[in-house]
Amino acid sequence: MSEVKLAASTRTEFGKGAARRIRRDNKVPGVLYGHGSDPIHLSLPGHELLLALRTPNVLISLDIDGKSNELAIPKSVQRDPIKGFLEHVDLQLVTRGEKVNVEIYVHTEGDLAPGAFLVEHVLNALPVEAEATHIPESVTVSIAGLSAGDSILAKDIPLPSGTKLGVDGDTVVLQVLAAQAEEAAADTEGEESAEA
Repeated sequence: MSEVKLAASTRTEFGKGAARRIRRDNKVPGVLYGHGSDPIHLSLPGHELLLALRTPNVLISLDIDGKSNELAIPKSVQRDPIKGFLEHVDLQLVTRGEKVNVEIYVHTEGDLAPGAFLVEHVLNALPVEAEATHIPESVTVSIAGLSAGDSILAKDIPLPSGTKLGVDGDTVVLQVLAAQAEEAAADTEGEESAEA
């Protein structure tokens, strides 16, 4: 897991006007919270934060006002719905060795059984518990040879050591469906033969 260092400064102005001024300076308003401490309102470097957030569950080492260093993971990111720039970020304070609950992406590899089938991601991301400094970015599961009606359960997905499932093992994560186009074509053929 990658660790990204960011220089942050505390902020004392709040509200929409203050947030706009921060964003005009190419910075992002944010809040650091956790461990029962009071939330710390921050101003973070916009471009560096944007690059860091490209890595899922990135571990961020914050240098706050040059006085304290804190470790955090992103918990909530708000983006402009049209332009996509960062509007606000919530960060969760973590410590080395601490277990945290996060979601990791599930990627598939391999080819389905012959025929036109679709893979439905029932869960786009898998809830897991992992050490804060060793959060996996994603997991990969093989769908090779699966056909319509088959499914992959949470317990079937191989997890890195030290990572535990955050959901029941029998939770369906992926399922294979028959392609809708084939079903529609079959229905049409059936109607035509009934009319004949």
